[in-house]
Amino acid sequence: MTREEKSQVIQDLTAQLADTNTIYLADISGLDAVATSNLRRACFKANIQLAVVKNTMLAKAMEASDKEFGELQEVLKGNTSLMIAEAANAPAKLIKEFRKKSKKPLLKGAFVEEAVYVGDDQLDALVNIKSREELIGDIIGLLQSPAKNVVSALQSGGNKLSGILQTLSDK
Repeated sequence: MTREEKSQVIQDLTAQLADTNTIYLADISGLDAVATSNLRRACFKANIQLAVVKNTMLAKAMEASDKEFGELQEVLKGNTSLMIAEAANAPAKLIKEFRKKSKKPLLKGAFVEEAVYVGDDQLDALVNIKSREELIGDIIGLLQSPAKNVVSALQSGGNKLSGILQTLSDK
């Protein structure tokens, strides 16, 4: 690979890192061809970009980026696969589901909404992160709750009042 090609790859990686807020680094070494193909298909279905990258090029792209990746550069050893997704927990769910059949992929680290997670032990925490849509749904539910309570109280109060008036008129 020529110096110009390497420079172009680093620029492309830097642009990808700048455009997303969810980046996972995983180790998929040791997977056979069938398992790797299945992982790629699962990533495609879950709208996750999966790419095997050179550690030195990814490190240079991280340095060139405006974002602070913290300790993620320290995990760039051995084989590294880059997973980029829109939903913050999608790659973590995919890794956890895929590991029911295989011991790989291993999570090296993740960058999610400016928070850095390092190590495979962080996988459960990443799975439990709520997506943007889930958070919006929770907020809407919380906002609707008081209004529903007021409407319910008014309706039940109206029924009691009409019942009292009915009883008084019968007497």
